[in-house]
Amino acid sequence: MKTVFPYPTLLGDVVCDVVSVSVDGKPLPYTKVSPAERVIALHDSGRAKWDEAVLDLRVYLPDDELRTHPWQDVTCLAVLTEKATNSRTTAKLRLASDGSRTGSISLSRACHLRRATLSVLVVATVDGVPGRLVGADERNWYVDLQETTPVRQREIEIVETDFRDGPHDWLRPFKESPWIVETSGDMPIVYLNTTAVEGLMEVLAGRGGTPAERTLREMTASHVAHDAWTAMFHTAVNDLDVDEDGTPIMPPGWRETVLRTMLPDVLPGRQPTDALFEINERRTKGFGWSELQTGVQYAAGRRAQITKKLTTAVRTIDRLERSAD
Repeated sequence: MKTVFPYPTLLGDVVCDVVSVSVDGKPLPYTKVSPAERVIALHDSGRAKWDEAVLDLRVYLPDDELRTHPWQDVTCLAVLTEKATNSRTTAKLRLASDGSRTGSISLSRACHLRRATLSVLVVATVDGVPGRLVGADERNWYVDLQETTPVRQREIEIVETDFRDGPHDWLRPFKESPWIVETSGDMPIVYLNTTAVEGLMEVLAGRGGTPAERTLREMTASHVAHDAWTAMFHTAVNDLDVDEDGTPIMPPGWRETVLRTMLPDVLPGRQPTDALFEINERRTKGFGWSELQTGVQYAAGRRAQITKKLTTAVRTIDRLERSAD
């Protein structure tokens, strides 16, 4: 789902290229940077201990469109963030002679833990209001501090937003829900509602805490994961294509990963091709589809470790009650 803005935004593409990467002033080997995957792998870069990585960037904007629209003070920003550490670094890119925007952004090892996200934003003054977002590169880069190979991990994106008064109008009908799983795009997104349950975001983002807080965090994360696996499975089987013989074709990307992971638990003992054929038959012809949901729930529960997390929660509560007595 794309956010709808109440003012004109860029229709053309914003494209960010990472020209080079250096670690403590030494060039990072080209094998550690994947333009296709848009991933930079910093682990095992040749230096066991390092302090700073510098990313040299070049961004291309739809300049013809920029010239014909009434935007003022157009600025291109590179933003490096990581949710695990709540870090955020911003760099303003400058206009180059060829019309692109160039510049560098630094990643401090002390401020990052695992995987940082590099975004490129275009802001401008619109109708007299400065700093409005008018465009962005729709495909982020990722800087991985723990991987040796620059491979784009097929993770679920987590977005914290206010369902009631936030920027996503389509989420307003779900304002009382603590989260929603959206699976129509290239990657699944879990939207966490910042206003549905007071204090829930702080608990989920926290580290350590009391035994009760840790239990709540683990159980909530497991519940979110269960909903995500279930939604992803249904999206994957609903998007199946078939060949000339009517045989379903395994979908690409995250849908394939989800199906290959869950099918052995949804229909045990069957090869993936046979299981996919039976699921497609049940879905399209209507027989046995409701019975199949038991297997889907079981498979999603295994992926989300529901039993393990629930067992830990019960034991934690029991210990707390015993200590209180």
